[in-house]
Amino acid sequence: MAEPDFTIGIEEEYLLVDRETGALKPVPDAMMSGAERELGDNVSPEFLRCQIEVGTPVCRTIGEARKELRKLRRTIADKSAQHGLAPIAASCHPFADWRDQFHTDKDRYNALSQDMAGVARRMLICGMHVHVGIADEAMRIDLMGQFAYFLPHLLAVSASSPFWNGEDTGLASYRLSVFDNMPRSGLPPPLESWSDFERSVTLLSDLGLIEDSTKIWWDIRPSGKFPTLEARICDACPRMERALTLAALAQATMRMLWRLSRKNTRWRAYDNFLVGENRWRAQRYGTSEGLIDFGARRIVPFAELAEEWIQMLAEDAEALQSQAEIEALRGFVADGTNAEGQRATLSKAMSAGARHDEALRAVVMELITDFERDL
Repeated sequence: MAEPDFTIGIEEEYLLVDRETGALKPVPDAMMSGAERELGDNVSPEFLRCQIEVGTPVCRTIGEARKELRKLRRTIADKSAQHGLAPIAASCHPFADWRDQFHTDKDRYNALSQDMAGVARRMLICGMHVHVGIADEAMRIDLMGQFAYFLPHLLAVSASSPFWNGEDTGLASYRLSVFDNMPRSGLPPPLESWSDFERSVTLLSDLGLIEDSTKIWWDIRPSGKFPTLEARICDACPRMERALTLAALAQATMRMLWRLSRKNTRWRAYDNFLVGENRWRAQRYGTSEGLIDFGARRIVPFAELAEEWIQMLAEDAEALQSQAEIEALRGFVADGTNAEGQRATLSKAMSAGARHDEALRAVVMELITDFERDL
């Protein structure tokens, strides 16, 4: 069995804020035009006018992805600064009200707004998607089902959305609560073959319910545009280096699963009911309360899970030249999630005498700093 390319591509969505007040602002036309001139097809408007999306070219290694993602982030930061604005890469804005936002006037987004009604209006959320190149269609479906086990792990590490409309939700990733209202979202169903997937997509397409498979928004899916598996579970990451570690984990985990197949074995499949429980724990707690090890029948601290994961992927990380990024997981777990960091910033500001609204602005200012830190 020929080894897949395991190329990688990273897509990120950012929110644009006023550098002084932290409030959301629409992307200026002049800024968008300037970014498009410099980045071409690697930047585009998003559903809401206050959002912007970037995507790296196809990269062979995480090192290449770092170079490309840094260029994208730096360009967006520079273009924003020319208008007194700044990007943040958090999945929910700490105090913005979704009712004050407007969607981008494009046919695609107009149709989405019409179709999704009130569900679409609440979509003031941003995510991060990781594409891993796997040319063989049958292998994509096979690996998708096995990879689903690791989706809660990626979500836990990425969690960056504790606040919604100025209130602490108690969740590490409130973004998922919003996105799960969309149809055709959540964990992928068990599929036996590529033809199973195609038949389902064709049925919905023939009925006029969806245009194509790009309107399937599972946590992991075969991309509708590229020969890739696309992991879509992650919150947006304020720090670029954490985003790269998550991308490296997705890439190496898919290679590990492929490597098992060469030995005529595979990762044990668990029912979505059980994987969904871990998904909820990641959404609620991030990395602070651990996840269920279904084989051991116990809740395992995330630091222990992370260490097992790192060791499991050692051979793949070496082959993919991503050892440093994979091993950085230890530090990220020790530091806690960005959701915890946002809460700590709020608490520190209020302890220093800030009002609640002032403390929330301090959280946004910290998110601006985080975005610019690795550039």
